[in-house]
Amino acid sequence: MPTQLERRQRLFGLAATQGGYFTAAQAREIGYDSRTLWHHAKTGQLERMSRGFYRLTEFPAAPHEDVIAAWVKAGPGRATVSHETALALYDLAPIRQRSIHITVNREHRPYKGQARLHGVQVHTITRPFHPGEVVQRFGVKLTSPARSIADAAEAGTDPSSIHEAIGSALRQGLLTDEELHKAVEDRPKRVRELVERAIKENGERAPES
Repeated sequence: MPTQLERRQRLFGLAATQGGYFTAAQAREIGYDSRTLWHHAKTGQLERMSRGFYRLTEFPAAPHEDVIAAWVKAGPGRATVSHETALALYDLAPIRQRSIHITVNREHRPYKGQARLHGVQVHTITRPFHPGEVVQRFGVKLTSPARSIADAAEAGTDPSSIHEAIGSALRQGLLTDEELHKAVEDRPKRVRELVERAIKENGERAPES
């Protein structure tokens, strides 16, 4: 059985990958019971954010902390930050929408009666992500720039925002034309044409070396 110090180190290691946040279920897997969590919250070692959701108090506030919290509550092993929210984290969106976009496999979609994730828009997929479509950055697991653009475009994000995101991503070297083409090859025609148009127009505006 792990010692108290070992449990604390394991909890800290887990929370460090999640912006300081963790769920009661995650803590139980490490060896914390409800009474221990309650005691640590009462003494100020933990901050109880909501039912079954905690944060280690020694972690400083992080940018996009609400996104990290929503991702942890949705389940780090099953949820991925996506669409416009992922674009905002990459600094490819002009503004960040109030709703936080998260993608899960359809079997993991919150069911009726389950605790609702306030301010979170949940998208579902029936097939797992392809290798390279999900990365770990900004304290969360999120879709790659190319996949984020493709998802946002198909979901109906304003075409001008998609155009701007593509131009910015290409200039910053976050993706290539080939990666974008591959990301949208199975998408609706309107999405493929939007992406192709944006690639072409941004290429025409690129300064000559």
